[in-house]
Amino acid sequence: MTLVPSIPRILALSPLVASQIAAGEVVERPASVVKELVENSIDAGSTSISVELEQGGTELIRVTDNGCGVERADLPLAISPHATSKVASVEDLDHVATLGFRGEALASIASVSRLSIRSRTATDPSGAAWQLETEGRVEGLGEQDVRPASGPVGTSITVRNLFFNTPARRKFLRTISTEQSRCIDTVLELALSHPGLAFLCKAQGRTMLDVPPNQSPRERALDVLGRELGPELLEVSADQLDDSRGISLWGLVGRPSIARATRAAQHTFVNGRAVRDRTIQHALSEPFRGIIEPGRHPTALLMIEMSPAGVDVNVHPQKAEVRFRDSGVVHSVVYHAVKRALAEADLTASFHALRPSPWRGDPRAIIPPSRSDAVEPGLSSPAGTTQVATGSFVDYFKRFTRPASAEPLSFEAIRQAVDAAPFESRPPAPAVELSEQSPITEPVGATSFIPTPAARLLQVHNSFVVTQDEHGVLIVDQHALHERVMFESLLARVTQSDLESQRLLTPVIVDAGPAQVARLDELTPLLTRIGVDAAPLGPKQIAVHAFPTFLFDRRVEPAEFLTSLFDQASASDFVPGSEDALRDVLDMMACKAAVKAGDRMTDSELHELMRLRDAVERSSNCPHGRPTTVRLSIRELERLFGRA
Repeated sequence: MTLVPSIPRILALSPLVASQIAAGEVVERPASVVKELVENSIDAGSTSISVELEQGGTELIRVTDNGCGVERADLPLAISPHATSKVASVEDLDHVATLGFRGEALASIASVSRLSIRSRTATDPSGAAWQLETEGRVEGLGEQDVRPASGPVGTSITVRNLFFNTPARRKFLRTISTEQSRCIDTVLELALSHPGLAFLCKAQGRTMLDVPPNQSPRERALDVLGRELGPELLEVSADQLDDSRGISLWGLVGRPSIARATRAAQHTFVNGRAVRDRTIQHALSEPFRGIIEPGRHPTALLMIEMSPAGVDVNVHPQKAEVRFRDSGVVHSVVYHAVKRALAEADLTASFHALRPSPWRGDPRAIIPPSRSDAVEPGLSSPAGTTQVATGSFVDYFKRFTRPASAEPLSFEAIRQAVDAAPFESRPPAPAVELSEQSPITEPVGATSFIPTPAARLLQVHNSFVVTQDEHGVLIVDQHALHERVMFESLLARVTQSDLESQRLLTPVIVDAGPAQVARLDELTPLLTRIGVDAAPLGPKQIAVHAFPTFLFDRRVEPAEFLTSLFDQASASDFVPGSEDALRDVLDMMACKAAVKAGDRMTDSELHELMRLRDAVERSSNCPHGRPTTVRLSIRELERLFGRA
């Protein structure tokens, strides 16, 4: 006998169940309650808002404001589902100008807590405040439940015992300290986006935030984020209010030295609403490409103002995301404003800024080798010394422009000729000749170093260059700075044409795995752009027929270079035809060819390196994002010696 399953009937949910389901989307944790209540206070025209917390907001959240208040007759309606004073028609949703607009917040909160509202309007004839209390219910409340109370004009909402009737939700909350921290972060974000309002936040009776009204955006940012960040923040601005799609932007972006491991230090607001948006995040991060380490994110506060018709805020249950009607315009405004601010600033890292956050780049690039490792294989040195034969990078730039039509030479022939000549027999080219060869533009607003005889330079441990400017002592990582110089020069050249290459009379054979040989066709367009001509030679070998001229001059082995390139190309995010892949390979080329830590440099080379520091863009950081230069200011020196 076959049993026929019964067909469940469709029933309308009770108001309580429906409101608790809605609360699951709106009220995720105590911080969600704080956000909704404070936003209502802002929409009510308040100039002063206070927030009180107990037990991380699970036992008590009280938000008090001096806004317009709620009429006595409207108090029961305020906690009814889908009741609001902020929108009245479908057309209103196309240009929402308030933080709240759905009419769900109070109803959702009231369904999972014991909520009470006390409010008074300035026009109430009785001159009294009125109070309404709930016990986890949203239906059956009417004007008869409203009681007289005392209080000033404005509204005070108290939420007690959050999730008392939904224990499963309460069980998934974090510790009290974690929930309290998230509540405070929410208040901080709202205080940042509304510098004209006063905010007071207390937790367990302790004042966590107290900011006055009528502050400028910068004053509020420093009060909330910390005044010690002031010197590390650059101002960005843009104003494109030409039409209905226009955008106004003001903000602060941190110097590369205060980049963080997460995006937690990024605060983005659209029309006063805190949002998370990938378009804005990408536009913010792109100008920092190559001046902060991969995996780190810039510190930023961005305030975007635009027509409410240009942004859809009704795309996320907690209103944390928005959708722009023209995201390209938003991206362009943010990108160019941040890029301009970075280009006009002196990005030299200060000693003070770097101390709390050590750089985590590849230490091999900055740690000098031991004396036993100082001589590269195959290079001769005067007897009794461990001097590194690097050749002049001034001379390198001259040879970098050697025409591709030059007579082909084998790599081994070049190597033998170079090895046979002592370092001293290869005099550096005059420094002035570089300016004729180098396609580098002067950055705006960079701190200038003038290589006069009075400008003393000291090479420390054959790895760092010490000098001074008007602000204090400069310590330069010679490898990192030279790497940036070479990268910018390579990038400028490859955007005009393929890099110059040298044909080899005898191909260099590179051992490779079958997977690498199989990918060679895919990588060929990229290899051609950088001056490499390579072809398969059997299932496990690759023959290199031409190699970049400048890598010859810097004595980089083709086999070593191709092996590193294939390792880099094996990364999941490496797309051979993309500009990102090209930049990554140029970065690797610059790193391999740059002066290394441990290489001794002549006085003329040191002066030329410092001249180039002012000639290239983004010279404050190497392409990996590590700082090339650290400044120890006069004030910091005085403090170290007890004089300040």
